[in-house]
Amino acid sequence: MNPLKTNLLAIILFFTFFYSISNAQEFKLGKVSIAELQEKEHPKDPSAAAAILFKKGNVSFIYDQNEGFLMVTDVKTRIKIYKKEGYEWANQEVSYYIESGAYEKVSFSDVATYNLVEGKIEKTKMKSDGEFVEKINKYWSRKKIAMPNVKEGSVIEFSYSLRSPRYGSFRDWYFQTSIPVNYCEYHTYVPEYFTYNSNHKGFLAPKISVEKRSNSVILNNRERTGGGYTPVTSSTWQDKIDFSETHTTYVSENLPAIKDEAFVNNIDNYTSSISHELSMTKFPNSIAKTYSTDWESVVKTIYNYDDFGPELNKTGYFEDDITKILTGLTTQPEKIEAIFNYVKTNVKWNNFKGYSCNDGVKTAYKSKTGNTGEINLMLTAMLRFAGLNANPVLISTRDNGITFFPSRMAFNAVIAAVETPEGMILLDATEKYAVPNVLPLRDLNWFGRLIRKDGTSTEVDLMPKILSKEAINMSIVLKSDGSATGKIRKLLSDHEALGFRKENLSATNDAYLEKLERENGDIEISDYTRESELELSKPIVETYYYKDTKDIEIINDKIYFSPMLFLTAKENPFKQEVREYPVDFGYPSQGKYNILIDLPEGYVVESMPAPMNIATGEDIGGFKFMISNTDSKIQLAITSTINSAIVPADFYPVLKAYFQQMIDKENEKIILKKI
Repeated sequence: MNPLKTNLLAIILFFTFFYSISNAQEFKLGKVSIAELQEKEHPKDPSAAAAILFKKGNVSFIYDQNEGFLMVTDVKTRIKIYKKEGYEWANQEVSYYIESGAYEKVSFSDVATYNLVEGKIEKTKMKSDGEFVEKINKYWSRKKIAMPNVKEGSVIEFSYSLRSPRYGSFRDWYFQTSIPVNYCEYHTYVPEYFTYNSNHKGFLAPKISVEKRSNSVILNNRERTGGGYTPVTSSTWQDKIDFSETHTTYVSENLPAIKDEAFVNNIDNYTSSISHELSMTKFPNSIAKTYSTDWESVVKTIYNYDDFGPELNKTGYFEDDITKILTGLTTQPEKIEAIFNYVKTNVKWNNFKGYSCNDGVKTAYKSKTGNTGEINLMLTAMLRFAGLNANPVLISTRDNGITFFPSRMAFNAVIAAVETPEGMILLDATEKYAVPNVLPLRDLNWFGRLIRKDGTSTEVDLMPKILSKEAINMSIVLKSDGSATGKIRKLLSDHEALGFRKENLSATNDAYLEKLERENGDIEISDYTRESELELSKPIVETYYYKDTKDIEIINDKIYFSPMLFLTAKENPFKQEVREYPVDFGYPSQGKYNILIDLPEGYVVESMPAPMNIATGEDIGGFKFMISNTDSKIQLAITSTINSAIVPADFYPVLKAYFQQMIDKENEKIILKKI
């Protein structure tokens, strides 16, 4: 293309965008219209329970002579409530940091609910009892508000301001959420002394414009002179410091609600949003200081935190205890298992995540409770004490999302790793049912970063490579009255076993059996037994007898049933026509079913499903359905395998069709006729 035409096109696009921004509707709180109150449903999403009519945010910096630069975030929001299910949007909250020396302040204002009463707009302001503070932990609190007089059809408004000395990162800004957003505008004003990395997530990018502008800070100075034999005088004057700042505007309009789908690890990874993290500061008369420029810088910064590296190097508090449990152990696996089990048994996780320590490893060890950082840094130090090549691995749990650029905020937890000639062994002692290399599902989030003693780091693949298995042996004795009895033996290994233990071992036996019967179509269960409940290195095994009266039909002296009875999958979990997000199964898995069916006396097979052997391609998944009939018995061997924990979105149509073929096959009927 001609360079002149290219430049001309760029100029035209710039001014077109600038014109659209400058002439956009001016959204202001307090200007609710009758039309907004009369609206019965969202014009583009009638199913929506509520919608954000507009949301505006500003992040700017002010200078305080006592505190230095402070970051101020101002947010104004108007929301329409269509249905009762949308009432939850009438409760808002903002978290803020309360640690001494970095205390943040939050204030709500302009909180009101608008209703249409006899054709007139009625405004109800929030009273003082509608605002309250809730302490989260010693570092964080949240301020909450409850809107007054909210009904179907209400419009609610609120604004808040967050004043913070912590300018290492901005609060994440979400253009998109679980309800439609009509208009969203976000402004950042960054002085020349700060450089931030920005990261946009999601498939709907905002329109962006950038401009440079001038700003200044006025410093008030005062000097006292004299004393002794001369009178004391004071003089005051002001200094004006000029600087430039970058004003960036982000605008998004008509954003659809973000819909969660089956097998999504964290919907926030795909929600339109933007984050900012400080990468460099350069103040007048000082050298530049860099932060998150690359992953090596990030991990070095974290390692040097007082509540990370120094805590990892403490050993005096546990040496006698670990020496005792290592007595007589000679191999690496023995030592790893002994120390891992010791930490899991003696220090309980307090459900707080973090890669740094709150109270410190010594306090956590003594009190027998700690956060993720304290427990797993303690574990790493103990493994090193035992002579193992152990190091911490920074991770981002699934609820924290995925960050693709160097960032201290990329991580929110830490686990331990032991490097051996056979490969890396990953350990998380916050999960009492975990075993080496079987991490809890919350940790299985793509990649972590291992930090060695010399400060170097390397990427660690957190996703399991070994198939977690569910193996079921099932006998079915069919009766001519349309019922079936039989026995099931189910074996669960690795992540399947971990998931079962986490979900079910705390329940009473009666409560679990009620759940098991209900989840399997209200079958009747008897003689239930369970093996290897707490022998974590072994698969967990369930055995029980059952009676099924609901999965067999008799029509005109013929018996119809699906060969897996109540174990048959009924519907495809993938319902969307198009999918934008990767499919995340959590871990590779395999289900195996060996089924032996005894036919009722006087019946033979009229027809039964044909065998099937299908695959997705690219070794993602495979399904085998083998069936045979000999005299009065039918035997089935069914295997379903998912080899890839994460499947790209562009493979979704193939995966959806594959699952549908499996489900259709499992639901095909065996038909028996009288002889």
